[in-house]
Amino acid sequence: MKIRPETAMMSYGYKATLSEGAVKCPLFLTSTFVFNSAEEGKDFFTMAYGKEPSQQREMGLIYSRINNPDIEILEERLKLWDKGEEAAAFSSGMSAISTTLMSFLKPGDCILYSNPLYGGTHSYIHFFLAEWGIRAIGFQATDSEESIRQKIGDAGHKLKMIFIETPANPTNDLVDIRLCADIAASYSTDEKKVLLAVDNTYMGPLWSHPLEHGADIVLYSATKYIGGHSDVIAGAAVGGKTVMAQIKKARTFFGTIIDPHTAWLLMRSLETLKLRMEGAASNASLVVDWLQQHPLVEKVYYLGLNKTELMGRQYSSNGAMVSFDIRGGEREAFQFLNALTHIRLAVSLGGTESLAEHPYTMTHAGVPLEEKQRLGITDKMIRLSIGIEHAEDIIADLGSAFRAVSGQ
Repeated sequence: MKIRPETAMMSYGYKATLSEGAVKCPLFLTSTFVFNSAEEGKDFFTMAYGKEPSQQREMGLIYSRINNPDIEILEERLKLWDKGEEAAAFSSGMSAISTTLMSFLKPGDCILYSNPLYGGTHSYIHFFLAEWGIRAIGFQATDSEESIRQKIGDAGHKLKMIFIETPANPTNDLVDIRLCADIAASYSTDEKKVLLAVDNTYMGPLWSHPLEHGADIVLYSATKYIGGHSDVIAGAAVGGKTVMAQIKKARTFFGTIIDPHTAWLLMRSLETLKLRMEGAASNASLVVDWLQQHPLVEKVYYLGLNKTELMGRQYSSNGAMVSFDIRGGEREAFQFLNALTHIRLAVSLGGTESLAEHPYTMTHAGVPLEEKQRLGITDKMIRLSIGIEHAEDIIADLGSAFRAVSGQ
């Protein structure tokens, strides 16, 4: 019987008979695993390096930098929402992104990326990759296909990857995944496939499935909705077998694999993912309705206000991420943030608790000033990650902070 992902999260990939009948997967805090024979050990290492073993075997456990029971079961479950063939878990969202990019890019290559990006990704592309001789070309969600192709220009024969984050952080701009997949295909040849990687952190694995729209790789900061409790740092990648085999091979050498304890915690979190995300999205809708009526709010950035064909095609929810411009500038934004009492002044997103931050000076502090201004990331913007508290309590805290700004 075929079951839905939220049901599969309770047991998929786990055999209780291998763990003394434990209902939940135990935590395997071991660095290394015993082989039954030298021949078995040889074959496991042969398979770990992507080659055929001397006889037909299932891949076994070697060393927790390569594989581990908790990590393998987590990866089996991570691929379900996105309907991917394989998944890989990482020590952080940035390790998932950096390992993926370094798996396929080399000096002389070109990467096309959407703007805005999370500040850490932006800095990685512009500083680290640039030092390796990898050229970066940016485009905005509002750019036409013709405009994007003009920006690629003569660099087209060196284009190796398109990297997009959609919805964009922190503006909620939407990038057309199918359009980017078509552009990637048009620059691919028999000798070189241009890959499309999508950072799907803002929508988690529940509300958007980029592989269905032509993406090759889906990336997550699993710290966010997948973890969901602000108590782990983790990342994930999902895709086809061939692509993921190369990423996992690089992960082994870079040592960016997730640790068993974090993997075990994420298995716990996956069981409540749907409930948490739906609760947060419901709250966000009510918060946005209230924000739109407030006299100190100049503009709200929220997917539910984007009634387009693209929105309906790519997403099944409006999400729980909301940004808004407060009337004034940094002074008023800081007054508002400092006056919050329940909503925490902190970066990150996707946790059970509501968070607020100032992208201009925090998450996107490393983005050049001119670029931030062009992208609409100003000193009056505040980003909210709406949690699963009672919506009226969230709104009451926002109202109190606004009163502090107005001096009431």
